[in-house]
Formats: sequence, C-alpha cells, structure tokens
Amino acid sequence: MRLTKIVHADGWKFIASFAAVTVCLFLLSTTLGWLGLILTGWCIYFFRDPQRVTPVGDTFVISPADGVVQAISAVSPPREVSLSEHAVMTRISVFLNVFDVHVNRVPADGKILQRHYHAGQFLNASLDKASDLNERQTFVMQTAQGLSLVFVQIAGLIARRIRSDVEVGEEVRAGQRFGIIRFGSRMDVYLPQDVAVQVCVGQRVVAGETILADLENHGAHRVGEVR
Repeated sequence: MRLTKIVHADGWKFIASFAAVTVCLFLLSTTLGWLGLILTGWCIYFFRDPQRVTPVGDTFVISPADGVVQAISAVSPPREVSLSEHAVMTRISVFLNVFDVHVNRVPADGKILQRHYHAGQFLNASLDKASDLNERQTFVMQTAQGLSLVFVQIAGLIARRIRSDVEVGEEVRAGQRFGIIRFGSRMDVYLPQDVAVQVCVGQRVVAGETILADLENHGAHRVGEVR
C-alpha cells in the first residue's frame, strides 16, 4: 500500500517541514540529525490513517476517536447547541494522547443538522472543564431513528488545530472519516440520557470500530473493573 494511502493528507506539510529541518540538523551534527530523523518518523506515525472495520447497524453509535474513555457523565449539551428536547444528555469523553490515531470518524448513520466552531483555551484535554473552555468544533446529527446525537472535537494542551470536512445538511455514515485534531486532544459524544452506554471508564476504544452504545438498548450502563 502506498504511503499516501496510510497517511492523512493534512500531515504531509508537517512531515515535509520535519524532514527539511532534519536535513539541516545533519549538516550541523550527526547526533542532531538522527534526533530529527526520529521526530520525522514520529510525525509520520502521528498522521497515520489506518483502515477500520466498522460494525454495521442502524442503531449503533461507534467511537469517533482512538483513545481511553476518560469519563461518562450526565451533563447538559454544549451551550452553542440548540436541542430543546435534551436538557441533560449522557456524555462519553475519549482522551487521545500524542501516540493515538487522530483521524476522527462519524459515530452513527444520519444527517448533520448543526455545526459550531467555538474559539477557546488550550487547557489539558484530560480536565473536565476542557469540554466548556477549550477550542472545539461541535456537530449535531439526526440518526435514522430521528434521535439527536452530539459529537465534539476538542483541542488540548498541545493540539492547536481542528479540521473538519463535513457540512450541515450532509448525509453521513458511521465510521466515515470527517476530520482530524492535531497533536493530543479529546472527543466528546453526547447520547440521549436513556440510552445504555456499552463501554466503561478506563477502557481503550478504537475509532470506527468500538461500539459505544446501541440506541435501542435502554438498560443499565456497562460496568467494568481492572483485572
């Protein structure tokens, strides 16, 4: 498979910059040059865009990001969102470190109804207040069942750029690539409060593959323990 197929297009300008600096470092010092080469390799690794096998199901909500489930909580949706039917929703927060795949994927089949960009701070994305204070891109979608879901790209302490490629009115599919957050970040998914969450805090999830919830499952949230 060609390298252009496994690296996100947004990464090439960074990879080229790292490579150019590496050449300059080799002219100054072999040691510095090897350090630059390692960092260039890491940059390629960071922007990798692997294929994923997405479970097929109209009611599945799929993880939009690789990372660790940091929190599951009942909260109000982001203030920029207009959702009169949901005063409180279940929020699943997935934290991405700098070694995770940062290509984001749509969590469910449906249609994009709203898109909001909020300029904010760059606090550590692992902090709960990052959902309210950090730079973010918020999407509201309607599923085939007519339910509203919200998913949010959140910049972190190192991540300073959010890119999204889907627009209001666009029909989307679960597992579809829709954007990228550069260099450490967080993704929040907001579900109707009566939907049972199928992942646990501390669990590692995979974008486009891990089922976060089934919209037809209204039982208890899944419970896990470290073993």
